[in-house]
Amino acid sequence: MELFLDNLLEVVVAVNGFLWNFLLLFILCGVGIYYTFKLKFIQVRKFGEGFRLVFGNLKLNGEKKEHGEMTPFQSLATAIAAQVGTGNLTGAATALLSGGPGAIFWMWLSAFFGMATIYSEATLAQKYKTVVDGEVTGGPVYYIRAAFTGKFGKILAATFSVLIILALGFMGNMVQSNSIGAAFSEVFASRNINIPPITVGLLIAVVAGFVFIGGTQRLASVVEKIVPIMAFVYIIGSLALIGMNISEVPEAFKMIIVGAFNPKAVLGGAVGISIKEAIRYGVARGLFSNEAGMGSTPHAHARAAAKNPHEQGLTAMVSVFIDTFIILNLTAFSILTSGVLDSGKEGIALTQTAFVNTFGSGGDIFIAVCLLFFAFSTILGWHFFGRINVKYLFGQKAVKIYSLIVILFIIVGSTLKVELVWQLADCFNGLMVIPNAIALFALSGVVMGIYKKYVNGDSNKDEK
Repeated sequence: MELFLDNLLEVVVAVNGFLWNFLLLFILCGVGIYYTFKLKFIQVRKFGEGFRLVFGNLKLNGEKKEHGEMTPFQSLATAIAAQVGTGNLTGAATALLSGGPGAIFWMWLSAFFGMATIYSEATLAQKYKTVVDGEVTGGPVYYIRAAFTGKFGKILAATFSVLIILALGFMGNMVQSNSIGAAFSEVFASRNINIPPITVGLLIAVVAGFVFIGGTQRLASVVEKIVPIMAFVYIIGSLALIGMNISEVPEAFKMIIVGAFNPKAVLGGAVGISIKEAIRYGVARGLFSNEAGMGSTPHAHARAAAKNPHEQGLTAMVSVFIDTFIILNLTAFSILTSGVLDSGKEGIALTQTAFVNTFGSGGDIFIAVCLLFFAFSTILGWHFFGRINVKYLFGQKAVKIYSLIVILFIIVGSTLKVELVWQLADCFNGLMVIPNAIALFALSGVVMGIYKKYVNGDSNKDEK
């Protein structure tokens, strides 16, 4: 079994080398740059409006909607629940180790352009949402079919569905449970407590199964409460750490900016990290974190009882900002300012070491608990996204089988090697970008029609 896993890792690494070192860099950045200029830097001009839409009427106990719809905040919370997970605590750490501090710069850049991408995804999800079996649903499969009405559209939509089920429902949730198990293993090991990671995986699987059974309304009720609380607690803890190491902040900025274009100047030639690797890991981990262009969060935005598609697009931009420019940055600066990058730790253990180095022995517990809530909320969101596509492909009867398989992957994921689960996640995340990006390019005219209709105040104009 060990040999099989090692061979599998080699194959996946080779595939990822082609995907992330070449193809996806052009596709992801291309879509983001295209929409940024097409929409005249909407992520800058309309960010304030999006922020007001999200927080202007904030409620943590949203009312129930018809046909399984969510309030705009519930849909945003579901999107953020999926976005803010191990990518923010573990992904930032692995990016720093694999791509150097410069990888964070490329995360920033990809997220900036990604805000325009996610605007287009959310508006299209709202535009083409529909009611299936009495329940509002939507996502890339529906706007892919709208973009390509023939056989090609059916094949492309089915391909996306299969890939997102594998990428998020199965592989992605393995990453979440793996990181939770690793975080608590670090806590237990430092205190000479022998509790295997699979025990944590089993507990997560049981609680997740309870929420899965409750369907959309239970999911919405859980995430709209978990997301604000977990974000607030982690933000306060991280700001306290950075504040205690405030003198190191300028040096951390320098490492990020210089490392983006000359990694050797920051890390030394012996480390062997190149600009290509800084870009590769920055964009890959950025995508895993904020999911812009991946085609996952449109499933949540389609469920919103939004006033119009444009407004939901603006709220979607805020989710990328919160994910990358707040949560992920806090992790990166916590690691860089605490001076633990060369500690020999990897993954979530590196983030825990940063907090232990500053706060003492309770720091690893703090991160383990934060990660538990971050990753658990992501498991709920990703199961939901996969569920929509299972229902699209196989019907309602297959949903229970899918949920059971997800639970099994959660358990198995808690026991695997960190590198393998991350490489698998990168591979399938990358593959699902391709059909989604094709549709985003094809439907750019529709996105522009929606944008012009509401921004220019011409609400009688057709969205073409």
